[in-house]
Amino acid sequence: MSHSPQDLRAAKADATLRDRDLAASLGVSEAALVAAHVGQTGAFRATRIKHHPDDVMPAVSDLGEVMSLTRNNSVVHERVGTFGEYRSGPHAAMVLGSEIDTRIFPKHWAYGFAVEADGDHGTRRSLQFFDTTGEALQKIYLRDTSNAEAWVPLVDRLRLDDPSDAITPDPAIPTEVARAPADKRDQLVTEWQKMTDTHQFNRICARLGMNRLGAYRLAGAPFVRRVDPACVEGWMEAIRDTGQKVVLFVGNRGHIQIHWGTFETVKPMGPWLNVLDPRFNLHLRGDHIAEAYVVDKPTKRGPAISLECFDAEGGLIFQCYGQREGEDDTLDRWHGILDALPRVQEAAE
Repeated sequence: MSHSPQDLRAAKADATLRDRDLAASLGVSEAALVAAHVGQTGAFRATRIKHHPDDVMPAVSDLGEVMSLTRNNSVVHERVGTFGEYRSGPHAAMVLGSEIDTRIFPKHWAYGFAVEADGDHGTRRSLQFFDTTGEALQKIYLRDTSNAEAWVPLVDRLRLDDPSDAITPDPAIPTEVARAPADKRDQLVTEWQKMTDTHQFNRICARLGMNRLGAYRLAGAPFVRRVDPACVEGWMEAIRDTGQKVVLFVGNRGHIQIHWGTFETVKPMGPWLNVLDPRFNLHLRGDHIAEAYVVDKPTKRGPAISLECFDAEGGLIFQCYGQREGEDDTLDRWHGILDALPRVQEAAE
């Protein structure tokens, strides 16, 4: 069933759901729901803006301290900080900083909006960016501590001369299933042993016609150990209890956001596993985790050992590594946390 922009505005006016959930309930993309409010003067207003990271990311630093949100179907990653150095690139770009640290894949960025939403606590302002299918890539929210005076000049600077309130997104892209030719395991193991940097892994997979999940299933010990997905809550609590700093990657096909630091407050709420810290929030659907792996990749600095979780369709939910505290840190505490995670076989016994 198709919905006109007027239909979408009426649904939004009567809704209590978040935009993503409302769009899903209506069978439309979230970008279409936001676009329906372009040029409106009600409680929810949107302006079309430039979407290319080269235009956006250098400008966002004018807003000062903001909250940057990145998500996929299973986890929401929210980080408070100021946008710092931006490095452009035709295939991959990045924002570098101690708090806002991202990796950007510009070819997937298709729509941008400046959004103002009136509520009980005033007007919430955000910049929202979507891919060609209308899926959200990144949202940047102003906070009480932001430079609010920079908002209007920023929107004017990025504004597009496009008043249309409808978009035609591409069809949703299905998640790629695990892919790994069984007869190439020996080649995979040989290449794996030669790795000196974790970034080489994707090139190895491409060369051998594999993807990440397929390679993990195929490689097996000693490089990959499958663990019980139910252990993730205990893993988060172990990080909190030991004070271990981590490097946590959460993303989608157009944007990855990275948290460096600890988990101070871990609070499960129903199916959600939450980290609720002053400058970092994580909201993870624990019941979406279908497969979890401890993965050991060799590097020049020693083994890089991560916990990586996938959903039932084979999509990557998150990756997490231990954060070194100084050159001499061998990450023994991090390795101990991972060693304690039960194997799938152990969980079934």
